[in-house]
Formats: sequence, structure tokens, C-alpha cells
Amino acid sequence: MAKFETPLLDELEKGPWPSFVSDIKRQAKKKPVLEDLLGQVELSYKDKETHWKHGGIVGVFGYGGGVIGRYSDMPEKFPGVAHFHTMRVNQPSGLYYSTKYLEQILDIWERRGSGLTNMHGSTGDIVLLGTTTPQLEEVFWELTHNLNTDLGGSGSNLRTPSCCLGMSRCEWACFDTQAACHHMTNRYQDELHRPAFPYKFKFKFSGCPNDCVAAIARSDMAYIGTWRDDIRIDQAAVQGYVKGELKPNAGAHAGRDWGKFDIVKEVINLCPTKCMSWDGKELKINNKECVRCMHCINVMPRALRPGLDKGCSILFGAKAPILDGQRLATLVVPFIKMEPPYEEVHALIEKVFDWWMEHGKNRERLGELIQRLSLKEFLKAIEVKAIPQMVKEPRSNPYIFWEEKDVPGGWTRDLAAFRKKHPL
Repeated sequence: MAKFETPLLDELEKGPWPSFVSDIKRQAKKKPVLEDLLGQVELSYKDKETHWKHGGIVGVFGYGGGVIGRYSDMPEKFPGVAHFHTMRVNQPSGLYYSTKYLEQILDIWERRGSGLTNMHGSTGDIVLLGTTTPQLEEVFWELTHNLNTDLGGSGSNLRTPSCCLGMSRCEWACFDTQAACHHMTNRYQDELHRPAFPYKFKFKFSGCPNDCVAAIARSDMAYIGTWRDDIRIDQAAVQGYVKGELKPNAGAHAGRDWGKFDIVKEVINLCPTKCMSWDGKELKINNKECVRCMHCINVMPRALRPGLDKGCSILFGAKAPILDGQRLATLVVPFIKMEPPYEEVHALIEKVFDWWMEHGKNRERLGELIQRLSLKEFLKAIEVKAIPQMVKEPRSNPYIFWEEKDVPGGWTRDLAAFRKKHPL
């Protein structure tokens, strides 16, 4: 018999979708402390407020991140979750696991925690939900000594870098996302484990503009694979799609009859910059106008491929709504070679960190700081020249402010000329 009645939680088990409530109830048969978790969450739903209190800093020796402290504000009623800490574990690049590794992770958490896991958190970490303070060092020791694994990031620091499968599985990858992610994780260990930033900072690596890790929407510094030469075209394969010999979208819509493929309707007219044309025999692309959106390549993968001069674009400032609203990242570096030893990228990262740490307010993400102090100031600080691709839309304010160094002869000469031409 259950320790607590949970009518509100029981509602979440109804319907066709799996429920976390069912998972917790199943695990509670092995871990009785989870009965207290169910009771506290039920009470939170009833009271319409959380019963987790802000409990101060808890972690492992030498680290300021990786452990999220959880303390019940009703420990007498729910002693099993008096402390119920979450540990973030650094996931492997591309989220590749062996069954042996997964068995070892789960074995550690069954012995030293609640057995509840979240695979994966929004940053990408392995999230181990619920353990007591004395077990933190024990889990950390086993992770580092037995599994050669480290904790991830939490708090005002660099969060655990994450990446797509990249060149290991994807033919569109324009740089080795796994190698870059692994390198940056090792390079910035201090920033990852010892919070010193105004707020969190995320790296995400996507191998192509399809952006399978949502870097453009969710990371302070997004690395998006791209190319700077022409899209490769196989005109015979284009004809194959037009004639119905090849299935568009790589056959992704098999089982649905979408009718005959129409290259004009499904490709040419959907190009965001209208840089493509089709005369019935040959597909042409004005590559200078192409923004690498990947739509045409996704629709006709046998006919079109990225160019051969590959690298990545770097964008800054994305975030989910917290203090301010949702922000998408801003393109700052249109193209950079993403190859070891990554020295040019390191230099850029460290300029960004320095500017943000000097000017950022508490809990202010990089994108919010750019919005507050202007993109112009950000570009000046990181020594990147402004280009038209950085402009979201034409300015609506008619007043343009120049710096004196930008005006030949300075202000004095121009003001004198103006007064001579327009006397009072």
C-alpha cells in the first residue's frame, strides 16, 4: 500500500503517453525514499507551490558546479527527501554509449542514489536525480576512477558542451563536431567546474545548418557547420527527382501519397533568397545569394551536396526566456576553419569571456548584455568587423551617430562648413 494518497499525480498517468509518475512508482518498490518524493510532489501540486527550499551550496571537493542541491522544506514529514541532490554527469560527444558504460552508471546510481535518471537534460548531461550529501563524494570518486567520467556544469559557469553526431553518422557534417566538443570540454575545465561568470554560458556544435542540437536557439556560442564554395549539383540526379525516379526528402514521407514531385513548388519557390532557377532542363544556383538553409539539399539529397571548402559559422547570444524573452543567436563569424589546434577559436572565446565578465550583470546572459550595450560594442570588444549579415533589419531610427575618427577632417571643419552654408 502506498505511503501517501496521490490523486493529483494519478491524473498524470492517464492518457496514451508515458508518465514520470509511473516511473517513480515503479522505482519506489525498490527505493522506499521515493514514496516521500511522491508525497512531496503531490503536496506541491495541491498547494500550488514548490516544497523544495533554497538550500545553499553543496558539491564535491574542488568543484563549484555539477551538483544541484535539493532540500525539502518539510523534512519531518518527508524524511526520505530531506536532501535529494541532483548530479550532472558529462555526456560523451554525440551521446554514444556502450552497454557496459550504461550498466556501470546505473549500478552506481542504484547503490548510491535513487535510481532515477534523466537521459538527457536540455544541455545534454546525464542527469542523476536524488541522492544524499554523504554520497556525493562517493559517486564522484566512482565516476572519475572507474568510468573515467567527469561531472558536467551547473551554476554560473560554462555548461557541458554538447554536439550532434557529426561526421560519425551524418553525410552533411562540415566539421568534426565530436572532436571540437571534446577538445573544448577539456580546454575549458576551469570555466566548466568553477563558476566565475555572471550566469551560465553554453557551447553547442552542429555539423551543418540543419542544426540538430538547436544551437541557434539555445546556446550563447553556436558553432554551425557550413561551406564557402558552391553547392555541388548532379544534374542527372535532379532529372531523376523531376521524373519521379528518385524519392524526394530521402523517402522520409514513405506511405503518404504527396502526388508528383514539383521542383518549382517544392524547391525553387521555397528558397528564402530566391537564388535558384529551373528552366526544365538545368538547375542553376546563384551561390553568392545562398544562405545555406539546407532546404534544397534536404529535399534532393542525391542531387545536391554542400561544397568542399568546409568550416563553420559562429553565432552568439541565444537563450530561452528567463529574465528576458527568447533570443535567437546573431551571426558574428560567417566562416572559420574548425580544425585542430583551434587557436583562432580559442582567441575569440577568451575575448568574449573577458568582455562578458567585465560588463555582465548578475544572471545576465551574453545575448542580454549584447542587447543592453549594443552589438557594436560587442564587435569592438572581440575585434570583429561588422558585416551586413549581422543586421537583423534596417534601422528605423533616423539619427545616426558618428565617431569623430570616422569623419574626414573631424567635427570642427564640417560644422564650420554647415554654418557657412546655412547661416542663422
